[in-house]
Amino acid sequence: MNAIESFFILLGGLWAGTINTVVGSGTLVTFPILIALGITPVMAVVSNAMGLIAGGVSGVWGYRSELTGMKHNLVRLMPASLLGGITGAYLLLHLPEKVFLYVAPVLIVLALLLVIFQPRLQRSIKARRESAPSARSHEALMFVLIFLTGVYGGYFVAAQGVLLVAILGIFMSGTLQNANAVKNVLTLTVNCVAAVSYLIFAPDKIIWIVVGLIAVSSLVGGFIGAKIGRRLSPLVLRSVIVTLGLVALYFMVIKLINA
Repeated sequence: MNAIESFFILLGGLWAGTINTVVGSGTLVTFPILIALGITPVMAVVSNAMGLIAGGVSGVWGYRSELTGMKHNLVRLMPASLLGGITGAYLLLHLPEKVFLYVAPVLIVLALLLVIFQPRLQRSIKARRESAPSARSHEALMFVLIFLTGVYGGYFVAAQGVLLVAILGIFMSGTLQNANAVKNVLTLTVNCVAAVSYLIFAPDKIIWIVVGLIAVSSLVGGFIGAKIGRRLSPLVLRSVIVTLGLVALYFMVIKLINA
């Protein structure tokens, strides 16, 4: 890997660490970069997920004040994310890679739609909580949805944070900032359990130089996101994510056509 390629990965990791803490969907920054550099989709997902753990740690630390009073929610929801992450990682490692070639473009489109419509989701969440406060008590449904999001995150990673904020905002008591803080913990849980699975069952899929570059830059990005991320224009963030996501979609379609 040459200096220019390393620079782009570092830049992507920095940006991904920042927006993962604030918005989610950082993988839609790093994934297209790795694909554009010629890394296979499964290796890109594995290496990216492992590298972004560092950014998840700094993001959780930066939002630690918003986790005050959220211990009960974390204790009951982390097992769902844990089981979901294990399931998603298993699917990624055991399904034929060609399945991922077909599924990944669909997941990218889904992730992009979630990013584009995030403001509408947030408004819907607020209206739902005001009109139907009892919805927050539906713990069984919330557990199932968190588990399914963990499966999605363990398999593809991208935009699980957006899904989690939507789910937590509807069903969990507290502010959306509290939901975002819990989201950071749950996504870190999924990434960690997926990383352990990769280390044990698929070490040949890990590109360590990529992991290291993303880890270092996303660690810094997580701190930046926690400090100043909420001052950034959501429109700018979404525009960059969607643009890079479309780049990823283009490269995935090209790979599928040539497969």
